[in-house]
Amino acid sequence: MVNHLQVVWFKRDLRILDHEPLTLAAHAGPVLPLYVFEPGVWDSPDMSPRHRWWVTESVRELREALGQLGQPLVVREGAILDVLHELTREFGPFTLWSHEETGNMQTFQRDQAVAAWCRSEGIVWRESRHHGVVRRLRSRERWTEQWEELMTASVPPPPQNLPPLSIEVGVIPELSDSFIPSHLHQKPGERAAHLCLRSFLNQRGETYSRSISSPLTAQHFGSRLSPYLAWGNLSMRTVVTETRTAMARLRELPPGARGSWLRSLSAFESRLHWHCHFIQKLESEPSIEFRTFIPALNTMRDGHHNEEYLTAWREGRTGYPFVDACMRSLRATGWLNFRMRAMLVSFAAYDLFLDWRTFSHFLAQQFLDYEPGIHYPQIQMQSGTTGINALRMYDPVKQGYDHDPDGTFIRTWVPELSSAQGRLIHEPWKLSPLELREAGIELGRNYPERIVIHLEAVRRAREIVRQWRARPEFRSESQTTLSKHGSRKRRPHPRSAPTKRVDPQLSLFTQPER
Repeated sequence: MVNHLQVVWFKRDLRILDHEPLTLAAHAGPVLPLYVFEPGVWDSPDMSPRHRWWVTESVRELREALGQLGQPLVVREGAILDVLHELTREFGPFTLWSHEETGNMQTFQRDQAVAAWCRSEGIVWRESRHHGVVRRLRSRERWTEQWEELMTASVPPPPQNLPPLSIEVGVIPELSDSFIPSHLHQKPGERAAHLCLRSFLNQRGETYSRSISSPLTAQHFGSRLSPYLAWGNLSMRTVVTETRTAMARLRELPPGARGSWLRSLSAFESRLHWHCHFIQKLESEPSIEFRTFIPALNTMRDGHHNEEYLTAWREGRTGYPFVDACMRSLRATGWLNFRMRAMLVSFAAYDLFLDWRTFSHFLAQQFLDYEPGIHYPQIQMQSGTTGINALRMYDPVKQGYDHDPDGTFIRTWVPELSSAQGRLIHEPWKLSPLELREAGIELGRNYPERIVIHLEAVRRAREIVRQWRARPEFRSESQTTLSKHGSRKRRPHPRSAPTKRVDPQLSLFTQPER
């Protein structure tokens, strides 16, 4: 037996720096750091081998880092309740520490079961806030102030040492499905997270504001921090603090020496705020993973499903080159910039009029930076089911001309069109028979015809949505949603430069790298 044990349960917080549960537990007694690979979590329809790869590599690095402090990370595979029960058999009663988690319904119900088990076993479970989300929030009125209080609170120092325990550390399970990251994938882990943050704040971020809309430039000049935030390799407070420190240094320079840095970092900082704003929606209403914000719109797309459309969209065979290039790139790399994510959802929700629930899990599996609290509110917002946001129907051809004007991105990911000359690569249906023949393109054979005509499809979708929004119950339900989930006016941080408020419609999938 050891003195009263402190079990630190790592979940989506795979780091040592700014990890309050770890620090507090180390002050209270011997620490057993624990990560559990839970089959129930990994079998969820929104999880994928790329997520498992990221977590596995992050866990491997975390074990090494904790080992340098004296006690390596203990890894188990199985149901969390079984693992905790076994620990009580080995060590007796302990105190359980963790961060609060805003995850999918499976992890929500898992945490409810853990809480019930702790009560029945007399185990104290201490949870710390994670990101800027407030649990059991009754009103949004002070949410911004609460967010600011957490972000400006002093960062708890990590423990200097952890006394070793007599326990088998366990084997980190190998991936059952092979997943080899492509060249666009980032390196997982806490060390890589801090390197990425520093390179953005000191080298890559100056053109952030004008570079994040194109999948070509955002790849490099976006922060690329979203997977590190999603899996907790980096804390939101660390990113906010270091961003504000960089902005303070810039203000000490003569205006002519600042370049575009201050404008870009101000825009970036605003997206950090929106990141937590959207996660709060799922925390406050977990059912929006499955049900629309507005119950009156729950069946709006019933009877419109087309499985062939869904398959073509998922496989990047819609006949719209920029849409197909974005989907193929996402599937290959796990990453896509925010505007192109918005366009993909818009095309599915309006051009194809698919219910968001038919493709939300598929997209979650593709996004390496999948964050449930951002994912479901944002997909619903773009699908027109929140009731408090204007409809945003992206023209896929215009988006291509605007953000891939010479077709470089299309030629990379839709090689069957790579020989098409000029800007009409965005609209191959406008190429003449001679141009098609010279480019080796056979529409309907080696590249598909358009599965819908955009202008006709969105005109029809807009009319259907208008009719459903005209129903009396829609108005009352939208007011309820606005009261519960609508943002409140943000008060600028005193150390922050005044910035134009970011319209959440322009921040679709507002992980800050996009």
